[in-house]
Amino acid sequence: MPRDPLSLPARLCLLAWDPARPGAADAARVHHLVRAGALVELVRRGLLRDNNGIATPADLDSETGDPVLDGLLELVRESLPHGWRPWVALHARVTFDAVREQLVAEGCLRAEKKRVLGVFPSVEYALARRDTAQALGRRVREVLAGQVPAGEVPERDAAVAVLAAAAELGCAGDPGGAGEQGTVNEPGAAGGPGGAQGPGGAAGAGTRRRDRIAELAGRAAPAPALRGVLDEVCGAVSDETAHTKAPTGG
Repeated sequence: MPRDPLSLPARLCLLAWDPARPGAADAARVHHLVRAGALVELVRRGLLRDNNGIATPADLDSETGDPVLDGLLELVRESLPHGWRPWVALHARVTFDAVREQLVAEGCLRAEKKRVLGVFPSVEYALARRDTAQALGRRVREVLAGQVPAGEVPERDAAVAVLAAAAELGCAGDPGGAGEQGTVNEPGAAGGPGGAQGPGGAAGAGTRRRDRIAELAGRAAPAPALRGVLDEVCGAVSDETAHTKAPTGG
């Protein structure tokens, strides 16, 4: 994966950026995914702890130096207590917007000022470093495909892959399938976790995939408390993804 300047939520945001459909990333599913990544990152750094299912700051003044993470940490400190699943959704757009601006500052995204109807100012965001997004996507596919033993995968890479799979990003599909550019697909698109399988072996492939994700989750969260948090936030992301896939009644 790219070198470490990109935090866990920044990597997830970049993975979800489709150069053909840049507005697709600005959706609740991706907002929740990015927030989930920020929560996991804060737990990994020891600044958020699980207290009987409640996201609890470790203290009142520690900071990471990352404005996105510090902003979320301040929000948790100033808010009423909530569990991990509510925090995935609560004001998630705030974290997404902050990560997006961070990616602009890093040169990964480009902000383009426009005017709607020639009058109203607007900003559109475009992928500026497609090679970085592609490298992230290739790495996620490799990790999920089992090309490297789970015990040899860096913890952050494992966390990225597990969260990307929960959101059914295109890069988390079959290694030769959809999402080749390492960007977001519609949930359930061919080659993704909810997509079509080739003839025969579908059940076995699904079992192997679930087993691999479980191995990676264990690698990403070796401590039981962190594993519980990862399970909770992945569940919340999966729920939002399922909601996105659900057909709307006519």
